[in-house]
Amino acid sequence: MKKVLIIGGYGNFGSRIAAGLVKANIAIIIAGRDQSKAKNLQQRLQLLYPQQTIEAAVLDVNDRLAEQLRILKPRVVVNVAGPFQNCDYTVALACIKENIHYIDLAEGRDFVNEIVSLHSQAIKSDVLVVSGASTVPGLSSAVLEHYKSQFLKIDSLIYGISPGQQTSLGLATVKSILCYVGKPLKRCYNDEKIRYGWQDLYRQEYPILGKRWMANCDIPDFDIFSNRYGIEFLRFSAGVESHVVHLGIWFLSYLVRIGLLINLPKYANFLFNCSKLFQIFGTQNGGMHMLLQGKDLAGKPKELRWFIIAEKGDGPQIPCTPAIILAKKLINETVVEKGAMPCVGLITLEEYLEQLKDFSIKEIVT
Repeated sequence: MKKVLIIGGYGNFGSRIAAGLVKANIAIIIAGRDQSKAKNLQQRLQLLYPQQTIEAAVLDVNDRLAEQLRILKPRVVVNVAGPFQNCDYTVALACIKENIHYIDLAEGRDFVNEIVSLHSQAIKSDVLVVSGASTVPGLSSAVLEHYKSQFLKIDSLIYGISPGQQTSLGLATVKSILCYVGKPLKRCYNDEKIRYGWQDLYRQEYPILGKRWMANCDIPDFDIFSNRYGIEFLRFSAGVESHVVHLGIWFLSYLVRIGLLINLPKYANFLFNCSKLFQIFGTQNGGMHMLLQGKDLAGKPKELRWFIIAEKGDGPQIPCTPAIILAKKLINETVVEKGAMPCVGLITLEEYLEQLKDFSIKEIVT
């Protein structure tokens, strides 16, 4: 029986991926260092899907990983045990060695883009190794692939994400953001301006949601989209619904920038818990925007405004979707690609929206 092993399978994103795969009649193994959490999720899913194969396993990626993979025998591994900024490719390499397909939800710029260093090894083992199976670059590239045919040239892409205050981000996501808050970001393509994490504030108008604060974030797309799509200007930002929380992080970014705060991720747990105090003032609604400007096929100015809006706390389903789609394809052997690569061009927008159809999530294009 072909199984998908989900490392970090009981966490904020892992549990959603587990549920999505079980619903699709795919056997899974929920794994992590906490046996009770893995068993608890296994039991809850088994009650909902009594005929499905759902296993729980204790797994530490730093302790005899190859041996554990040989015992569990998965066909696909989905790695949700972030943050990935300071990680190496231990898990991906172990999967390649054991001839197992690998997928992760990393959004760290260097981690995702340097996965290509494993390409020849993955080809030799006849497996697919994908990093960045998340909102960026998984969904962002799917949108560009879908709409690029309407443009002769895309000159500018301004885009970003704003989750609802009551939507759980997960501690790993908070840590990954804090890694670059207040720090100079690596430049992208021909942008001469030095940008700092969580600075350059602006307000973005969303359908249904209204205006949200946005600030600089660092993502893998910056090293991919200019070459792949010929886009000259890229700007990606993120924000949180609460003005107080968003501007509070902005204030901390200046303390980091001038050297008063050296290790902001050290305070991730404290800041994560503080942000929860403001949930009562927010909603469960979040969204993503992609604003494309360029020339249409006749050479005339063209603008396309694309939004995806999530309500009722369903926002976290969006970053989980690429991993679910890819894992299903790999189990069903409908993927022809082999090698190691970022999650670009592997999922269509139609597949993405189809996977999300049962949730309170809608696409709006103007």
